[in-house]
Order: sequence, then structure tokens, then C-alpha cells
Amino acid sequence: MHPPAMAADWTLEGYDSHVELNWDDLYEEGTHYRIDVSSDGGQKWQTRKETNGSFALDFVRDMGANLQLKYRLMAVEDDKATEIASGTASTRDFTDDELLNMVQKYTFRYFWEYAEPSSGMARERIPFMDEDGDIVTTGGTGFGIAAIITAAERGWITRETAVARLNKMTDHLEQFERFKGMWAHWYTADDLNAFNFSKFDDGGDIVESAFMMQGLLTARQYFDSDNKEEKRLRQRITVLWEDMDWQWYTQGRDILYWHWSKNYGWKMNHPIKGYNEALIVYVLAASSPTNPISAKPYHDGWASWENETFRNYSEYYGITLPLGNKVNMGGPLFFAHYSFMGLDPRGLRDRYANYWEQNRRHTLINRAYSIDNPFGWEGYGEDFWGLTAGDMVPVGYTAHAPGAERDHGTIAPTAALSSMPYTPEESMKVLKNLYRNHGKHLFGRMGFFDGINLSVSGDPETQVRNTYLAIDQGPIVGMIENYRSALLWNTFMKDKDVQRGLKKLGFSVDRNVRTRLNAKSDQEPSS
Repeated sequence: MHPPAMAADWTLEGYDSHVELNWDDLYEEGTHYRIDVSSDGGQKWQTRKETNGSFALDFVRDMGANLQLKYRLMAVEDDKATEIASGTASTRDFTDDELLNMVQKYTFRYFWEYAEPSSGMARERIPFMDEDGDIVTTGGTGFGIAAIITAAERGWITRETAVARLNKMTDHLEQFERFKGMWAHWYTADDLNAFNFSKFDDGGDIVESAFMMQGLLTARQYFDSDNKEEKRLRQRITVLWEDMDWQWYTQGRDILYWHWSKNYGWKMNHPIKGYNEALIVYVLAASSPTNPISAKPYHDGWASWENETFRNYSEYYGITLPLGNKVNMGGPLFFAHYSFMGLDPRGLRDRYANYWEQNRRHTLINRAYSIDNPFGWEGYGEDFWGLTAGDMVPVGYTAHAPGAERDHGTIAPTAALSSMPYTPEESMKVLKNLYRNHGKHLFGRMGFFDGINLSVSGDPETQVRNTYLAIDQGPIVGMIENYRSALLWNTFMKDKDVQRGLKKLGFSVDRNVRTRLNAKSDQEPSS
């Protein structure tokens, strides 16, 4: 071993239930580190972690709450341990707002520290699949843009660095292979060509493109300063926005189609209809200043009363749900998140639904189903609910939802956390349970991992799927921010094109409802 040296940049930061430790990796490969802690000023020590890296989270609820702790970092080689750093940290019970800020800030790392470096785009997942390589995702990056705006507003990053990152993204968005102005679902990090999402899905994906543009239009409104870089960003977003040919994706009919490929044409043949995550697609298609659709595709295609996956008005657990799949009680919860990262549901209504009530009721039904727990999954209850798309535990991926076909015992943290605007008290119970009682295994460097299933075994390590997905991480940051300050809602809804599109489709806003619901969101952002 090299001569002992104090670790440079050894930092410790205490939170509600854990301490984060970072240090420089001083030694050559083969050396690992041990983290010891003492709660009595250094009289007695216990080993908490061993790692080959230079980062650790130590969850300390097993030792108590509101702790004063002393740590020492040991370099271990050939069974010999040498102390190379020491320091103190304290934990304390966080307020609800501090917990929300903590979760947002950790989750933001996915889009900032772990973005694909050449493009600044969000990776599809971390860790990525070896057979697919390092894939960047269009829709997930759109959600990541909302996270970057949030971070700039709250001071986690500077406005200038946020703009620089977004200009890097637009560099690639301009160069990526596009299909009538639309992006593909996936791209490879080192290639400007589309990466097949499936055999015939190798071209334009207007749903993913809409999620991307929702983020970009929010950025166009937010970064409104009269300086060179922000003006450049706004101008480039405008060009990308005006290049999108929504009319093309109707095939001349009164409905939008999800995919088009230069190789397979309309082979996917996937009309966007019924109630799902794609409301924002029709809003943006109607809002386009260059290639808009009329109102007919919205009313005759998407929102047809004859479509069994659109109109619902069934009652579940004493709650009537206006729209959505009847079999799965409205479907997975991301239906209430993805389109509403920017689109403000507060007081928003058309002839079909009040969208605040739609999303709130959908969330409460999803929660009530988990409390009812018809299949007897371990842990389900008032502080352990939330079925949405995500990784299954132990393996697989599905759009989790109520019902035998979709409920496999896996709870996705993003479901309840991204529902914070609709069910703040109920969602906060889930956050506290997942963090304080399961955080040791469920909470990592980029926040909550993607899924937890207490029924798979009695071993907490195998109950968690240690993955992160962009489409799950992004709504956590953005929707919590909409609960805390309505930042993204207020910003996106200022867009004149969007206002025109909503009016064309017959939407209106009940200002009294928005004012009432805005009470929580009037607070100034805090770090």
C-alpha cells in the first residue's frame, strides 16, 4: 500500500435518515475502502460499508434519529486497514418540504451527472443493457429538460450552465435523423441515426416527440433573457417546433398515428385513441403554427365516445372515473403524469372531463386498489402503493396497473411521488415509508430505484430492482415541482401557440379552481 494520506475532498452531508459520503479515490486498483461510524465520539466503532468506489450512502435509522456521528474512512489492502480521513455528520428529522427537495435534487442527478456526455441527452436507463448499448431517449430527455429548468430555478445549477446543456442537446436534436420533423424513440449515443425500438419502430414516434417538445417549449418560455445564448436557444427550439409535420401523421384521416418509418411506412398502424398518456400529442398537434391538425382528429379519433378505452364513468371504491380503461381502473398512473409535466390540469376541462378531477380520482383509485390488495401482496397499504410503468422485481418490465394481468406485486416509487400534486398527504406517506423504512436498499445516488416488491423474498436486497429509467425519474422531479411551486405548469401554459391549440380543441380553464389549487404553489422556491 502507498504511504497513508488524508483523502482529498472528503465530504460528509447528513440528511433525515442517511449520510452521504464522497472522497477522492487515492489508491491504485485493488484497494477498497471501509467506512466506520461512531455515535459516542469515537469510543466505539462499527463498520457500515465496504466499497471499491469513492461514494457511499449510510442509512442510519437503525441507530436512531437526530444523530451526531463521527466517521472514519479506511483504505484496506491485504487485510490491513489504514485510516485516511475522518469527519462528523448529523442527521435530523426533515420537514415535508425538505424531504421533497432532497428527493428532487437526488433524482435530478440522473439528468445532470449521468447524462450521455456528448449530447447531454438522458440515457434510456442506468445501468444500460449490454445488448443495446448506451441508448438515449427522446421522451425521457423531454422530462429531463423539465428537471433542468427546476434545478436552475432552485439554484442547484446556474442558469448559464442550464442553457449551455440545453444548447448542447439542441445541437444533437437538429442533427438526429428525423421523420417529417419528428424524432425516433431512441438514438445511439455515438450515432445520429435512429435506434430501433422494435422491428418496425425505427422512425418517427410522435408521442415521444411530443414529450420532448413539451419540455422544449417550457424551456423556450423559461429562458427568456435577452442574451446571446438564451436567444439562440429560443430560436433553435422554434425552428425544431415549426419543423414538426403533425398533418402528415394523420394519413389524411381524422386521427393521429403513433409511428411512421422511411423503411416500413405505416406498418405499425397504431392510431392514438382512447385515454392514455398521449393527450399532449393532440394538444401540440393542434397548437402547431406551421402544420397543425384541425379539431376533428381530437374529437372523432382520440376522444370518440364509442371507444371503450376512452369513456369510463364507472365507479371504483366509491369513486367515479370519467376516462380510461375500465378493466384496469383507468390504467397505469403515468397517464396522469406524462402529458401533465407542462400541461396544467388545474381547472382544465373540455366536453369530456375536468382533468384535475380525472387525475386526482385516477390516483385515489390506484391507491384504494392497493389498500384493498385483492391478491394479497406483501406490504401494500396506505404507505405502500403506486402502480405504473416500470421495471418488475425481480426481472422484466410492464405497465403495472390494477387487475390480475397488470398487478405483479411491484410498487414503483415514481407512481406515488409523481402524483404529489393530486394526493399530497397520501403521496407523502409513501415517500416517508419508502425512504425511512426501505431506503437502505431502495434509495441510491440518483434517488429511488425503479421498483420494490416485498413478496419476492424475505431478503431486502432482492426486493429491489436496482435500476433507473429516464421516464420514471423525470416525472418525480417535475411533478413534485408542480406541487411545490407550479413552475412548469405556469411556464408552459404561457406559450401562445399552446393557448391557441387548447382553444381550438374546446378546452377552457376555470380560473377559480386554479386560484384555489394554486395556494400551495405560491411559495418561493427554496433550496
